Amino acid sequence: MNADNFISSISEFNSRKFRFWSFISMFLLVFVHGYNLHDRYMQPWTMPDDGLTFTSFTEYFLANGIFRFRIPMLFIISGFLFALHDRRPYRERTKKRLRTLLLPYLLWSAIGFAFTWFLEYFPYTRELVAGSNVVRIDDHRALLHDYRWYEMLEKWILNPVPYQLWFIRVLLIYNIAYPVIRWCVTNRIARWFHFSVAFLMWLGTMNFGFIEGEGLLFFSLGVLMQKSGFNIDVPRRWLKPAPWGFVFIFFAALKTILAFTAQPYLGNDIFPILIILHKLMIFSGLVAAWFGCNGLVDWCMKRPWFVWLSAFSFIIYAFHTPLIAYSIDAVFSLVNHLPGYRIFTFAFLPLIIIAAAVGMGAFLRRVAPGFYGILTGGRGL
Repeated sequence: MNADNFISSISEFNSRKFRFWSFISMFLLVFVHGYNLHDRYMQPWTMPDDGLTFTSFTEYFLANGIFRFRIPMLFIISGFLFALHDRRPYRERTKKRLRTLLLPYLLWSAIGFAFTWFLEYFPYTRELVAGSNVVRIDDHRALLHDYRWYEMLEKWILNPVPYQLWFIRVLLIYNIAYPVIRWCVTNRIARWFHFSVAFLMWLGTMNFGFIEGEGLLFFSLGVLMQKSGFNIDVPRRWLKPAPWGFVFIFFAALKTILAFTAQPYLGNDIFPILIILHKLMIFSGLVAAWFGCNGLVDWCMKRPWFVWLSAFSFIIYAFHTPLIAYSIDAVFSLVNHLPGYRIFTFAFLPLIIIAAAVGMGAFLRRVAPGFYGILTGGRGL
């Protein structure tokens, strides 16, 4: 996740490529969380109750399709980069991760909690919080003010109001467990068992406590790729990006159409089909993006404005929720008289929030670099 501090033993282009995809993943994440169809909680098997229209197709195709490769991409990058620095003592690296991951996690969780608590004092914004279901705990309690003290503590530490922080929590656990993961992926016998379990967890979208299937599989793949000397510059014959790019687009479109139309014909049999399409789409998207976008990476990373912007990837990641969740209905109340107001909101609200995050980050970095460094774990300074 921290693309600023690696570098010694990989090529200059790959260092820029890691930074590019870290930023793009954070950028696209805001649009995923800006998804505004009726049922806004997405899973691989989500079947919207909206009708199939240009707006609903586009939002689902992008937010629950094309953009979904980015979290696996981040886990692979994180595993690869962590494995790159094995010469550093484990205790030293763990202590650093507590500062660069745990501290920002707790701070941003507290900020999201305090922001939501403040909004609940005002009738209009209280309705926005309740309507977003971000802090709903049961059918009768949809506000933080309804929580008991121990539920508030759990919300701060384990289940943050800024719900995207789950990635940091899981990544920290994998970093702490890295010696075990490294042994599993480098030991020939243990490797098969480890990846079989991780693959089945990923395929079934299963979690065991804080061991999350998607993260474990792709973080482990990143470690394995670094330890095995896997060539991340030139694709093997079976990893050529053009055919995988076609598969990526095709499966994303097919999954979208089936999610809206197939249940009346297939019943519950549609669920495993959607899951399998989703997983194939993620893998094909990873291959197509990593090996097929070198020209785009090179062009962007040669632009000073893009390099400057990419330094704010963490602040975009940390800042955008729960703000975007509370803003969707507020924007709807202003523009719902316009044709295509949902797709308009989906396109422009994330851009506004990204601009606000970058503006705030640039301001803090200039006037209070020490505080900015604490908030970002030293990223982007």
